[in-house]
Amino acid sequence: MGEMGREFDGGYAEFALLPDELLIPVDTSLDWPVLAALPETYLTAWGAMRALGIPGDGQPRTLLVRGGSSSVGMAALSLARDWGLTTIATTRNPAKAALLTERGADDVLVDTGEDAFRALAPDYVLDLIGAHSALDSLGLVKPGGTVCVVGMLSHDWVIEAFEPVAMIPSGAKLTTFHSEDLKGAAGRAPLAHIVRGVERGDYYANLDMVFTLDRIADAHRYMEANQATGKVVILP
Repeated sequence: MGEMGREFDGGYAEFALLPDELLIPVDTSLDWPVLAALPETYLTAWGAMRALGIPGDGQPRTLLVRGGSSSVGMAALSLARDWGLTTIATTRNPAKAALLTERGADDVLVDTGEDAFRALAPDYVLDLIGAHSALDSLGLVKPGGTVCVVGMLSHDWVIEAFEPVAMIPSGAKLTTFHSEDLKGAAGRAPLAHIVRGVERGDYYANLDMVFTLDRIADAHRYMEANQATGKVVILP
């Protein structure tokens, strides 16, 4: 959660030299592959759901997770269930629907790209697809609802010819979450909560596949073929 591999090198390395302020101490009985699957996914889901402004007052509310079979999407399903939300998850692959139900989705919809979600009107949308679906998500939420865009599964980063006044429905809100917000000390308490939750079985680790570093190309092919349902972890 401190931009390793983006702002500075270290994403694909057996050893990395990191600034002290990025380190988070963890005391856990989880093995390394399971632990490795948690921080980026769960802290991103945690931060995004906080950015949505979910009040936690026990009132019935619905969260739509677009891109639900991604690692962040499934982490959000675990958190949403814990926070008392009704959840709808979307996936492009019908074969992944049963697992999403197992991991906490109250309903699963297959994304056919043909306005499949027009009548949903959720309170919140967690959009992990990207810029090209953000405007569509804004059209889905009920009046006053909020959309948080944190994923770019489609590899689309820019909304072309974006006109906020014309394109954002009146009262709807659009937000995002930056990993800088939960780096180092800021992420310590949420990560400890998440790790305890996985240890108790309250949250799923959502570990899909483990590769060794010498098979990094195979890992990328696996992800790019949309075979993963959850997190892919690389071991030295």
